[in-house]
Amino acid sequence: MIRNKNILSYAISIFIMISIFTGCSIRNVNDTEEKDTNKVELLVSAAASLTETAKDLTGLYKKIKPNVDIKFSFGSSGALETQIEEGAPADIFISAALKQMDALEQEGLLLEGSKKELLVNKVLLISPQDRKIKLSRFQDAASDSVSRIALGEPDSVPAGQYAQEVFTALGIWNKVKGKAVFGSDVRQVLTWVENGDVDCGVVYQTDAIASKKINVVCEAPKDTHKPVIYPVAVIKNSKNQQEAGAFIDFLTTAQAADVFKKHGFEIK
Repeated sequence: MIRNKNILSYAISIFIMISIFTGCSIRNVNDTEEKDTNKVELLVSAAASLTETAKDLTGLYKKIKPNVDIKFSFGSSGALETQIEEGAPADIFISAALKQMDALEQEGLLLEGSKKELLVNKVLLISPQDRKIKLSRFQDAASDSVSRIALGEPDSVPAGQYAQEVFTALGIWNKVKGKAVFGSDVRQVLTWVENGDVDCGVVYQTDAIASKKINVVCEAPKDTHKPVIYPVAVIKNSKNQQEAGAFIDFLTTAQAADVFKKHGFEIK
């Protein structure tokens, strides 16, 4: 009789252990599924001049929100605007000018109340590092010593728009336009100058800081162009509006400000 009781007790113990193990296994699976469902990927369409900055921001945000993956798509602000208008997936848009952001807002494509003016940049005239042409001001771009100047396409690239404003204000746009080669974004302009394909070009201060192959000639004269303001907003059809808003909030923190300043931006 005692033996039977021992066998019964042993069987009950085994049953309890199996139940506990099974329960733990189920809970672990559920925990994994919960973690997976909390994983979020944010798609950010950003001006090409943010390329280096974005790498630092992504790494920093990953430490704060490990379940959020930030994927940047870079290009000219005009091209990115068009992509969003045509329904390309995006959660956040960061433009290098107010023009493109305002257009999306007027079309009702931004989440109401999410637009913020984030950053300020500067417009610079640059030249190849080994170029012997003497340049000291924007007006020199109209001189006979300059045969080719790289500019962003004014209709779609904000850097090109600002360059056109500067040269127009100085009364030399028609001369400059005749020897201009137009890039699809500001980084293409920078590359042409780095490679010596042109005598000079117009980029942002942040682009100049990112390169060791150019000389900075000068900053655009005061009041010759609109302020270079970078706005940011959540796209209305984003499926991750809350997470996108949280990332934008992060971009306004002191931590993010340090990253922006490191790459040559000013905080709005």
